[in-house]
Amino acid sequence: MKKLKFLLRLFSFMVLSLVVCLLGIYVYAFFSPKLELKNMGKIFIYDSNESLIYQGSGSNDWISLDDISDNLKNAVISVEDKNFYKHHGFDFLRIIKAFYLLVKNKSITGGASTISQQYIKNMYLSFDQTWGRKLEEALLTVELEVHYSKDNILEGYLNTINYGEGNYGIEDASQFYFNKSSKDLSLEEAIMLAGIPKNPSNFNPVSNYDLCVERAKIVALTMVKNGYISQEEYDGLFQDVIPIYGKREQNNSQMIMYYQDAVLNELSEIKEVPKSLLESGGLKIYTAFDMNAMQKLEESILNVMGKQDDLQVASLMVDPKTGGVLALSGGLNYAVSQYNRAIMAKRQVGSTMKPFLYYGALENGLVSSSTFRSEYTTFNFANNKTYSPNNYNKLYANKDITMAAAIAFSDNVYAVKTHLFLGTDVLTNVAKRCGIKEDLDSIPSLALGTDEISMIDFAQGYQTLANGGDEMDLFFISRVEDMFGNVLFERKLKHDFVLNSNDVYILNEMLSNTTNAAFNDYTVPTALSLANRMSRKYALKTGTTNTDSWAVGYTPDLLTMVWIGNDEALETDYTASYYSKEIWLNTMEKYLDGTGDNWYVRPKNIVGVVRNSITGDSSVVDNHSTMFYYVRGTEVSVGS
Repeated sequence: MKKLKFLLRLFSFMVLSLVVCLLGIYVYAFFSPKLELKNMGKIFIYDSNESLIYQGSGSNDWISLDDISDNLKNAVISVEDKNFYKHHGFDFLRIIKAFYLLVKNKSITGGASTISQQYIKNMYLSFDQTWGRKLEEALLTVELEVHYSKDNILEGYLNTINYGEGNYGIEDASQFYFNKSSKDLSLEEAIMLAGIPKNPSNFNPVSNYDLCVERAKIVALTMVKNGYISQEEYDGLFQDVIPIYGKREQNNSQMIMYYQDAVLNELSEIKEVPKSLLESGGLKIYTAFDMNAMQKLEESILNVMGKQDDLQVASLMVDPKTGGVLALSGGLNYAVSQYNRAIMAKRQVGSTMKPFLYYGALENGLVSSSTFRSEYTTFNFANNKTYSPNNYNKLYANKDITMAAAIAFSDNVYAVKTHLFLGTDVLTNVAKRCGIKEDLDSIPSLALGTDEISMIDFAQGYQTLANGGDEMDLFFISRVEDMFGNVLFERKLKHDFVLNSNDVYILNEMLSNTTNAAFNDYTVPTALSLANRMSRKYALKTGTTNTDSWAVGYTPDLLTMVWIGNDEALETDYTASYYSKEIWLNTMEKYLDGTGDNWYVRPKNIVGVVRNSITGDSSVVDNHSTMFYYVRGTEVSVGS
């Protein structure tokens, strides 16, 4: 009996202590400063001039609870927190049930967080599963409940939650996905939106319509169970496909969201930015983005390609002086396909690999007028292995040609002979030094670009050629701040001169010959068709495989890279090559219009000698002659 009385007293003491603690917490919360709701949960992206180009949510887009569809409110409450209007921040019955299931199943099978708790988690806290974080969450949840009404809390939650595709807040999401205000949402549209926050990247209808509908049906079942809709209404849902809009009224580019995705992808790799802010927003992200560049790139792509059923595009523009990515497109239309081919796809790069090979040749003693014989050749290796590369259209000079001519014509036989003459590790070494991260195979066909490389990785290598040998990191983000202006991350430009500036200059001069009519011979330079529309000098290399077409070119002010192909790696015809070159030229010309013909300053110990473009002979100067460049002293006894 005494033991029972002791236990009753102990229990009463514990209950009283708990009540006193809770009372103390609520009193403390009452006198604490009022939490700010409307300024949290934002994600702002700025361009290189610090002009706002995108905002995920914010007070200007804040919408009253009265202006939000009842269907949406009912769906959210039903699936997230059915007792929202009955509890004071914590649903203790759900907590007990979740604990019971945890003990029974030895795993977490469902959450017990209320809308108030989720709101606090999203807005203010890290997602670390620690007791300190949970106590802080509890205290802030009490503060939220003390200072705001349930309608205020629900309004704030709906205005700041992540709805995927860069949409933070119900009005942004409703306008983006359905081209209508959130007050006008149909039952089906409301249910679809209510299901997105569970997994914004997968459950939104632009990324995956079918998964979105599957999730929406789960939401609808909770609405039936909680009395918001009837079984008959549920049975009639999603009989037809729901039209998805997938556009924005401002900066309504078909392609700009590819850049935003690249920004958020890079953001996730910056250790200085806490994961809590990555998940919830509350960030100002300053980037290298140039709206003028993006507009020129998109205009060029759409004007050249029009509507396509079978071909896709990826392209980017880089400032060689800084490594900043000015513009990027990962496809023709983000609303149709969010697959970002510029940063995610790996494709064969074809002959655009050759500049790295020929830099290695220059560095290892060959010169721009060094010759190999261009003719159909079978290379024999150990174990009876052979390799017989073909030139484009099977055209061969059947004579010795210069390195400069081999670049202008993109002669495959010359490239493989150079590759094997140097040793296959030279090319892989140069590519790695230039910043290409892909693990390339030291095989004979690498000289012809048979390995697959992502565009962003490949652009890193070309960036090094475009700025004279300085290997600098490509980047999208220059600075990140929180909403109070505290700098979380600021990029410091890294300079690492990994190439000889003399040899890079000579290489860039040779790359300008891909549009030089002086090289007309058994075939013509690969980009000669562009020459009469060029307002300035460019270093340019094209590359074509059975499935991929590339155009990569630059000046000291701009590097632009274009890929055309299809996602299934099916064979393409000549139009793919035409598209890549046309898009590249149009983009470069439009963006650089009015900037002057800026070319690389010739190093003091570089000399020029006029020679025959094909043979390297200097004894006769005619319309087949052009300027060859050498490090002083290496021009002696070259040619006749």
